[in-house]
Amino acid sequence: MGASIFGRLIEVLCSGDWLTRARMRRWGLAVLIAGSGGLAYLVASAHGIVDFRNRPLGTDFAGFYAAGTLVVAGDVAAPYDVTRLHAGEQAIFGADAPLYSFSYPPFFLLIAAALARLPYALALALWQGVSLALYLLALRAVLRTGRAAEAETDLARDRLWVLLALGFPGVFVNLAHGQNGLLTAALIAGALALLQSRPIVAGVLFGFLTYKPQFGPMIPLALIAGGYWRTVAAAVMTVALLVLATLLAFGPEAWRAFIASTEFMRTVLLESGAGGWHKMQSVFSWTRMWGGSVALAYAMQAIVMVALGATLVWRWRAAVPFELKAAALCLAIPLAAPHSFDYDLMVLAPAIAFFAVYGAAHGFGPSTKTTLAVLWIMPAFARQIVGATLIPLAVPAMLAAYALALRDGSRVRMPERGPAKAIRA
Repeated sequence: MGASIFGRLIEVLCSGDWLTRARMRRWGLAVLIAGSGGLAYLVASAHGIVDFRNRPLGTDFAGFYAAGTLVVAGDVAAPYDVTRLHAGEQAIFGADAPLYSFSYPPFFLLIAAALARLPYALALALWQGVSLALYLLALRAVLRTGRAAEAETDLARDRLWVLLALGFPGVFVNLAHGQNGLLTAALIAGALALLQSRPIVAGVLFGFLTYKPQFGPMIPLALIAGGYWRTVAAAVMTVALLVLATLLAFGPEAWRAFIASTEFMRTVLLESGAGGWHKMQSVFSWTRMWGGSVALAYAMQAIVMVALGATLVWRWRAAVPFELKAAALCLAIPLAAPHSFDYDLMVLAPAIAFFAVYGAAHGFGPSTKTTLAVLWIMPAFARQIVGATLIPLAVPAMLAAYALALRDGSRVRMPERGPAKAIRA
């Protein structure tokens, strides 16, 4: 009896038949209501711009805002000095304010300085509102690519995607912490959605993504393997213009300070886990949490990066549906990064969307629907699971989904060029 029930459970999970529209709607609505209620409570229980736990509303955004105020005041190097940055945060949020570090290249100071010219509450609301809108627009662009794949239904017209996109737990992780995962997901999703139709614009979006340099290694590999040379050129030109803009705005001192600060970021925030192991979702942090040395952690991360790079090049060179290539890249980007936090799991949203576009056109392979459901809910529990088990469960979940993107590529073959009909293997 037990074996029969277990076998039936495996069959249901593999088929994905349990993931009905009604269940997706209920789960999306439940998370949306719970997340919105939590955010409302944070705001209602706050004392000015400080929450009930004496933390700034938006927590991590406090570091962005304080860095911007220091730059506006003329001290462009201060954001990269933890002592001066913390003093700036305490001046805004009170003496009990904890340190929120600023570990981004001077590109991001352009945004931080602009926001710092506004009152904090307005800056936070604008940051979150614009990031959320860009995320939704980019996801809609991804779903519209289904027309080129001859999807049986126009996913962009199905209102369920809006509920699932807004109810995605990663959205509330980012809104609660004022983080930049929404912007990251928007840039990646938008660039990939436009890659085939507007390669130059896609390159510009990829260039903007360099504000998170740890997410960079897999992108040029995929673009070069796919022969998207105009996109590569546009990305390089965008980065060059961003560097020039920061030099004109802040001078070379900001770049010198950023480069000097990378030692602190590497040794303290990454290797020692001072930022909190429970927040991190990477092979590097997994190795360190389990007692591995720094050298072993780098070695394990390097093995994963090489494996991802090799398989990604193979996949992007193959004549398979573009949606699978894009989903694989979305998953490879955070997996390859040693410094990846739970708020960075926002990139799972475009990965799921590309899988959905592929599935609508060609059908879902075994276990795919269940794996995507796990990816969707993962940000809600990722931090708690790490804290309780020392296992960053998002890592094996992403690896499983990545393997499915590689596997499903063998099911449907596409012509080398153009939007012609798929050829089933």
